[in-house]
Amino acid sequence: MCISMRKIILASESPWRRKILKDAGISFTVEKSGYKENMNLKLSPPALARKLALGKALAVASRHQNAIVIGADTFVVFNGKILGKPKTRVRASAMLKSLSGTTHSLLTGFAIVDSKTGRHITRVVTTKVTFRKLSSREIREYVQSGESLNAAGGYAIQGGGSELIKGIKGDYDNVAGLPLKELIIELNKFSHS
Repeated sequence: MCISMRKIILASESPWRRKILKDAGISFTVEKSGYKENMNLKLSPPALARKLALGKALAVASRHQNAIVIGADTFVVFNGKILGKPKTRVRASAMLKSLSGTTHSLLTGFAIVDSKTGRHITRVVTTKVTFRKLSSREIREYVQSGESLNAAGGYAIQGGGSELIKGIKGDYDNVAGLPLKELIIELNKFSHS
């Protein structure tokens, strides 16, 4: 892997994204973007994922002269609706109840910005996730763990949410918030600039 020797900044405070990059042996720092997400923009889910990821990366890139900045945004698409982070236990329970026994798409948009040249790319990766049929008790206990409140679709595959899943089709890291294989391919294109 020939990742850039330049400074890489992850424009995300997600512990899962941090872990994916760290486990891949990529040297990086973390910086909160401060970018205000607008989930109500009239865009298709893939276009919205790319736009939000780019917004986060550009916000951080604007504060640096010579860095490669990675931004990402993950959400669930089910029955044409976007499910972000539920934030409340009531919404988390409703999300999990609707996903129970069905298959949904999990999208992660990511952006890479070169703050020196302004060059950037955006990509979106989709993984299909199938939940097994969940009992009310299982949903209640999982929501009470608190893990679901800050996870797209109300579950974290890297934690207790893995127990809810029957199977996935696609990139596991994508469900955790960062499609590593795709990201490395794109990062390598920036290593020579």
